[in-house]
Amino acid sequence: MKQIAFLILVATAVSAQSTDSDPKQRVRAVRDYSKQNDDAISKIVPYLADADTGVRVEATKALVEIGGPKTLDGLLKAAADNDPEVQIRATDGLVNVYLPGYIKTGFSGTLSRAGNTVRGKFTDTNDQIIDNYVMVRPEVILALGKIARGAASFEARTNATRALGVLRGRAALADVIEGLHSKDDKLMYEALVAIEKIADPAAAPRVTFLLRDLAEKIRVQALEVTGLLRNKDAAPAVRDALEHARSVKERRAALEALAQIADPADRTLFINNLQDKDDGVRAAAAEGIGRVRNFADVVAINLAFSNEHGMNPRLAEAFALVSLGKVDTERFGPLRYLVNTLAQKSWRGVASAFVIELARDAAVRQAVYTMLPEAAKDEKQQIALVLASSGDRDSVPVLEGLSRDPDPDVAAEGIRSLRILRTRLP
Repeated sequence: MKQIAFLILVATAVSAQSTDSDPKQRVRAVRDYSKQNDDAISKIVPYLADADTGVRVEATKALVEIGGPKTLDGLLKAAADNDPEVQIRATDGLVNVYLPGYIKTGFSGTLSRAGNTVRGKFTDTNDQIIDNYVMVRPEVILALGKIARGAASFEARTNATRALGVLRGRAALADVIEGLHSKDDKLMYEALVAIEKIADPAAAPRVTFLLRDLAEKIRVQALEVTGLLRNKDAAPAVRDALEHARSVKERRAALEALAQIADPADRTLFINNLQDKDDGVRAAAAEGIGRVRNFADVVAINLAFSNEHGMNPRLAEAFALVSLGKVDTERFGPLRYLVNTLAQKSWRGVASAFVIELARDAAVRQAVYTMLPEAAKDEKQQIALVLASSGDRDSVPVLEGLSRDPDPDVAAEGIRSLRILRTRLP
């Protein structure tokens, strides 16, 4: 019934529009509506069926500007349009409903148009992703999957592929994977990043062939995805990539992938690279040692930690030591070092990833809990995020306590993280 009513509304309005043969007048009408509140949505939606592309673009822009869940049906209609600009703007608008503010950095903000050709610039930063508890309507993922797979414009396909990563669109994973075979480097790269965000191990084997791609950017990203998805079957191909690495960047990525896979067969390889001159290589080697967890390596990794001057490898060495059982909270110990680094904006991302992984161990979580009373504001906020990702039922009262923290920012993060944790718990 809802769909029928929607179609009747569109048909009625299109009929009304036919009395105005000037597209410029219709564009002005849409712009006037966009200045109103969401009550104007029903007046704007019919213009999405206009014969003039410019009018449909303006109607899509108006819906995006109004924003909010009430625009979803209209944006889904726009997403089915054949024009690339309409598809791109609808894509960013759909994501913006679930991740407010996305539109400010989205691809549609850089669009330029010459005839039927649309151009824009993708930002280098692609780390946005919705929280686990955010539920996306299945129709949205389906619509974006159709664009990612079948849009005539590579720009529209690439933008939709990025959007599916942001929205964790697992139901459209096959559409994302299709982009790996496009031969367009931008689309292939965005598909790899989206696969990483969706984080379905089933996709891992579909990435392996790109470890030999001609473009270094693609090879490096494929190595990262292979490692993060822990594709053990790809270990021989990753070792080959390490052996034939054409740059330090590629060498780091290959060793990091092996460190994620953590095959005990690579233990000697990690030990041999622990003294490498490159910070990134040393860091990857230390991570590998930490995940292989051979307790005979405690002495070597402790010595490396004590003598290390590079921030990145020192954090990795601290991770390895905690992984190998050093979970005390002494002032200069590795766990305290990791938690303290959560307060440093430049390195908190690295430290947080390590603590998230380590906090899956109940002993590590208990040690972290003891540090909370004296933790700084930033540390408390980051610990809340850690527990959201890796906590268990024992973390619920801890996050409840943070949700009542006197600092409103800490309390807000505590509430949000508690919500994420409860979504994860069985």
